[in-house]
Amino acid sequence: MRSLAVIALALSAVVTGACASTGGVPHPFPVPGKAAARTEPRPSGNAPAGARTPALPDVYALTGTALSLRGTPYRDGGADPGGFDCSGFTQYVFGHHGLALPRNVKDQFAAGQAVPPDQIAPGDLMFFTTVAPGASHVGISLGGDEFVHAPSSTGVVRVERLSAAYWSQRFLGARRIG
Repeated sequence: MRSLAVIALALSAVVTGACASTGGVPHPFPVPGKAAARTEPRPSGNAPAGARTPALPDVYALTGTALSLRGTPYRDGGADPGGFDCSGFTQYVFGHHGLALPRNVKDQFAAGQAVPPDQIAPGDLMFFTTVAPGASHVGISLGGDEFVHAPSSTGVVRVERLSAAYWSQRFLGARRIG
């Protein structure tokens, strides 16, 4: 009788302790072509409490699209999965999510809002001075210390660390789009 009670208790724990399913089917990560947007309120200095401002891009999907392009070769003037230069890469990724970016780095550096270095978040554009004074290279922040970009004529789209000596010495600033 005691073993029957233990079995009944164990069965009850399994049935009631399992995750409830709503029957939804998860989508693979990322979902290319979806321009999903966040709908939570965005803080604004002039907006009344509880007011909603325009939706922000879905940063998870945006960075997922950028990461899905790792390994794509660099191509000067490239702006499609056949090959990217740095600004063609950022323009393609943001455009894939319904956000228009100018084509060249200097114009992208003028877009959006400046972000202090200690507030850089996933999806922010990160700018560097590499081959010319001012903004001459751009990548997309993944959060923390990492960004994804199309680095050079001998490289492929890849993830790098801002703290690497080369990039930290050349970091110029960040911009938030959307």
